[in-house]
Amino acid sequence: MESIKNWRAWLSRPFILFTLILLVKGYIAWGPIFEDTPLWGPLLTEIPFLWILFCLFEWLATKRKLLWYMITNLLVTGLFFTAIIYFKYYGTLVNYHALDQTKQAVEVSDSVVSLLSPQYLLIFTDVIVLSVWFFVSKKARVWRANVAHSRMSRRALGSVLILSLALCVMNVWPNRASMNEVKQAEKMGILNYEAYTLLTDREEEPVPLDQITQAKIDGLKGIETPENPAYFGAAKGKNLIILQLESLQNFMVGLKVDGQEVTPNLNKLAAEGLYFPNFYQSAGQGNTSDAEFTVNTSFYIPPRRASVMAYGGKELPSLPKLLSENGYQTATFHTNKVTFWNRNELYAALGFDKYYDQDFFGTDDAVFFGPSDETLYAKTTDELQKMDESDQPFYAQIISMSSHHPFTIPESKYKMTLPERYEGTLVGDYIRAQNYSDYCLGLLIDELKEKGLWDDSVLMLYGDHLGLPIHSLSEEDLALMQEIYGHEYTYSDMPNIPFMILGKDIKQPEVMTQLGAQVDILPTAANLLGVSLENHIHFGQDLLNQQDNMVPERYYWPSGSMIAGDTLFVPGTEYADGTFYPLKKGGTSTSGVTEDQYNRMLELFNLSSSYVRQQPDRPESETAVEGEE
Repeated sequence: MESIKNWRAWLSRPFILFTLILLVKGYIAWGPIFEDTPLWGPLLTEIPFLWILFCLFEWLATKRKLLWYMITNLLVTGLFFTAIIYFKYYGTLVNYHALDQTKQAVEVSDSVVSLLSPQYLLIFTDVIVLSVWFFVSKKARVWRANVAHSRMSRRALGSVLILSLALCVMNVWPNRASMNEVKQAEKMGILNYEAYTLLTDREEEPVPLDQITQAKIDGLKGIETPENPAYFGAAKGKNLIILQLESLQNFMVGLKVDGQEVTPNLNKLAAEGLYFPNFYQSAGQGNTSDAEFTVNTSFYIPPRRASVMAYGGKELPSLPKLLSENGYQTATFHTNKVTFWNRNELYAALGFDKYYDQDFFGTDDAVFFGPSDETLYAKTTDELQKMDESDQPFYAQIISMSSHHPFTIPESKYKMTLPERYEGTLVGDYIRAQNYSDYCLGLLIDELKEKGLWDDSVLMLYGDHLGLPIHSLSEEDLALMQEIYGHEYTYSDMPNIPFMILGKDIKQPEVMTQLGAQVDILPTAANLLGVSLENHIHFGQDLLNQQDNMVPERYYWPSGSMIAGDTLFVPGTEYADGTFYPLKKGGTSTSGVTEDQYNRMLELFNLSSSYVRQQPDRPESETAVEGEE
């Protein structure tokens, strides 16, 4: 009995009680984020950070000491929970920049909810129980009174504080230069990583503009411009339509499920035009809006935030501006509200003449948070027909949305019957949503032909970003993906999206095997339209005239990840302890990205960020014009 009383006495001390509670939560958070969770990991990394706070509470707080412990418990629990959910989608560690996404998270609440696993919600159990008990129980009042009057030895507190500070420094200091955020957080501890990121997040001095030249960029990428580039001006004077397809991964092209063709229209287009199967996303934290940014600028996404949040206030060199200078009218079409992801800022920064958003498309026939792709394409082609009547050619970007995560389209939109094993799975919902998106794509092509737009235009289409992050998939989903791919679904499969170029002027259909990414679309389009890029800085390359390429990746992979040759490279703390993932089915590549390529890619990242940061700020009064209904 005496030992039980002693244990109760110890546990009644908030210092001990909340240490044990948050230690357990540290292990819960580490499990899904880090590949291995050593027994000592959270104990030696998370607890020292917490003990610093707890020592201060014991030293400085009086009557509300217990309240401070409970607030800390709530905040740390919320941080651990957010880190788990963020990692399940993005594959990297959350930091305070994710606050930019708060508004967007509300808008896409279905996607957020779909990532929740019931066991992770249990992390809040003690918060609820203690909060209720704290306010309603008589024993809690006694406990609060006892805690308020209890004092820990100042000598003991001082010793614990010094030890904790030393451990935090030992965890943080040697790992400051780690390129891989996940490895960095594993070495530092999640709480130390978050504090370090917050306190040291200062951008380096940018490279001076006079040192950022196209020759330097091309040299780092190994680009040699041919004297007579293929396809130059093949679509000169034609309209340019760029179609961005929501969450479309390349494995959908040609996919059959138990004999059912999932994307017949996409398959037909791939056989009629130039199809690039080795094409990869350039998007990051901003997902769809990042894709819009990088396609229209040929700049890399910023290192920490969504592009529109970091660069929306800038006057950006862009494809709309470039084509406007060459006599084009420009417009962009999206069925969501223009304020979602601050697209009103993005479209003004890019210089589109007009944008068409939900005010134009209405709210009928909703799929997720806007009208369906059927409505998008029907109303958009009407506007394009009007624009085509002008003496000026047009550039139009169309943003599809009906196949948005979590892919649970209304039953009225089902166009295929899934096999029983796919029902109720994320992979099954994804396939059905992409099947509906493909049905709508067929309607778009028919509309373009019926309205006389097809012969006057060149169409470029691509997926905006991956739809099935590996960390979000259940064992059942992973088994289905292995069935589809014929091998285990891996990091190197995720970023692969399709890219196609179509139109009357593409005389010879061809599968183009060169490596490419969204950042390459602007120079490829400029070549087709016969538009010079002589005075336009760009970080992509013309895919019709270049074979070798280096593709950087961010957010879904740690910083410094890149694709070159037949390999995806993911760094560890540095290049030397990085991991190589083969891109090809059955590949066993353990190389393919050299340290020289890795260092050149880091320099390209820095040049892109430096260049965009030094562009002039856009006057607040200047904005794109909303399309009229």
